[in-house]
Amino acid sequence: MSRSAHPAGPRYADVLPEGHYSAPPADLNALDPKVWAQTVTRDEHGVATVGGVDVKRLAEEFGTPAYVMDEADFRARARAWRTAFGPDADVFYAGKAFLSRAVVRWLHEEGLNLDVCSGGELTTALSAGMPAERIAFHGNNKSAEEIERAVTAGVGRIVLDSFQEIVRVAHIAQSLGKRQRVQIRITVGVEAHTHEFIATAHEDQKFGIPLAGGQAAEAVRRALQLDGLELIGIHSHIGSQIFDMSGFEVAAHRVVSLLRSVRDEHGVELPEIDLGGGLGIAYTSDDDPREPHEIAKALTEIVTRECEAAKLRTPRISVEPGRAVVGPTAFTLYEVGTIKPLDGLRTYVSVDGGMSDNIRTALYDAEYSVALVSRSSDAEPMLARVVGKHCESGDIVVRDAFLPADLAPGDLIAVPATGAYCRSMASNYNHVTRPPVVAVRDGEARVIVRRETEEDLLRLDVG
Repeated sequence: MSRSAHPAGPRYADVLPEGHYSAPPADLNALDPKVWAQTVTRDEHGVATVGGVDVKRLAEEFGTPAYVMDEADFRARARAWRTAFGPDADVFYAGKAFLSRAVVRWLHEEGLNLDVCSGGELTTALSAGMPAERIAFHGNNKSAEEIERAVTAGVGRIVLDSFQEIVRVAHIAQSLGKRQRVQIRITVGVEAHTHEFIATAHEDQKFGIPLAGGQAAEAVRRALQLDGLELIGIHSHIGSQIFDMSGFEVAAHRVVSLLRSVRDEHGVELPEIDLGGGLGIAYTSDDDPREPHEIAKALTEIVTRECEAAKLRTPRISVEPGRAVVGPTAFTLYEVGTIKPLDGLRTYVSVDGGMSDNIRTALYDAEYSVALVSRSSDAEPMLARVVGKHCESGDIVVRDAFLPADLAPGDLIAVPATGAYCRSMASNYNHVTRPPVVAVRDGEARVIVRRETEEDLLRLDVG
């Protein structure tokens, strides 16, 4: 996968064209550090370990499927983002990628801020001790109750997403005797190189106020006139799982042009610019993500150059990595249930989870890696499709990968880079219970989100 493209388009249960998938890897036992969490390795018996704990022990103690998170890796990535941008910029972890109270505490301790987009995420953040002033509240249709809770709590910023919300937030803040710090989210007309469902800066989608037609300028004018609002900046987010920085360059140019027009028309230089998140990670060995220091350098240079050309003071930059922090830190551990060879095609490997714990393959046509982790193997590679247990032909976890030909029921396999948008998008499809999240660090493993039980399902069913 190049830095400038991401797989897209429906390709559900088709027979893949010849040459679609890569050649078998030279070593099926190798665990590419680009794809796996930092402490993942194999022991002398070929069993994969994370944080000093082997996967057999994890499966025995916590069951499968399970999301296994490398806490040391998460903390290291959070620090890398904080260090890369330094004290003159803000890093907001995008909670929608994965949020729990343990994660909130890690973020707080590592100096990151937090971006939430629902009342539930806000409640989780506050209950875990994240200072409200370090929270940003997103969302395209925040309820009046959510806005009131956010303003009452004193969140550091609310990102306004529509003309109605400008008035709504101003009215609620004024009724509470407060002046709420806000940013306006605009759509800048950038077509990000990503899947349609995660591209967010072209005009034909639900987020933000279009720059085209003067709508964004009018939104700024209205926000500046309302006593309940303190407009601190402009927000732009062009999409997710992006490797190419050129989209950010175009977005920054257009945002800075808006800032210049605000200065010229209203005599105000807005002090902040938020360029969102969306930076990609390696799901396979072919992906080539940028490091945080590269991203920080590139974004800072882009904004500085554009502001110098516009004769503006350089605003404080904010970014919102979510996937880039948590995505690589976790893998999903499965047990193999059945193996079904189809002559001339591939072998179907069924596991004890599926689209209820990872919807991204079915929803976005996402690509993943997979490895046998309960032992090593010298067997020949076989082309496999890893599928789940759900009553759905689109229930695919890894569309095409190579696994050892001696794979057997009872083996443990793991899919890396599942820290983002897997547990947070998990469902109870077919009344399957959601897996636990197990954090591992320094030889110790603990549950930070417990496994659901069938009793949990029945507790909600009041009929």
